[in-house]
Amino acid sequence: MKTNILGLPVKESELIVTDLNTLLSNFQVYYQNLRGIHWNIRGKRFFDLHVKFEELYNDAQLKIDLIAERVLTIGGTPLHTFEDYIKHNKLTVGKGISNDEKAVHLIVNSLSDLLKIEREILNKSDEINDEGTNSMMSDFIAEQEKTIWMMRAWLEESL
Repeated sequence: MKTNILGLPVKESELIVTDLNTLLSNFQVYYQNLRGIHWNIRGKRFFDLHVKFEELYNDAQLKIDLIAERVLTIGGTPLHTFEDYIKHNKLTVGKGISNDEKAVHLIVNSLSDLLKIEREILNKSDEINDEGTNSMMSDFIAEQEKTIWMMRAWLEESL
């Protein structure tokens, strides 16, 4: 089996790059959704949610950079066009959402969809002992699970 300079199998690393680019694309859509609801939120909870949505999109922006850098680290090229992002997107695109509960539901559903992609990557990266990708996915998953719990608590919903 041919390995790269990191000691990871080349063929399997290429598959992980493809999956990371899918995750990157979906995070870009998630980021844009967050920007949209941040700008358009209305109502009595505006001040709290406006700040929270900004916190979430800043976090998403950092994760986007981490994903792209991981793609580069394991020998790939990160996707970087809107055309690519839409082609690989699995998330609902939120358009014109100004209602607080609809906005929070969009976040919960988006994070749930991102978790599915991340768990697939985690399983594949674990099989080839790609600890760098494992660690990143584990961190993302733990943080997003907590955010889902908090958002559902805000919605007064249980898991």
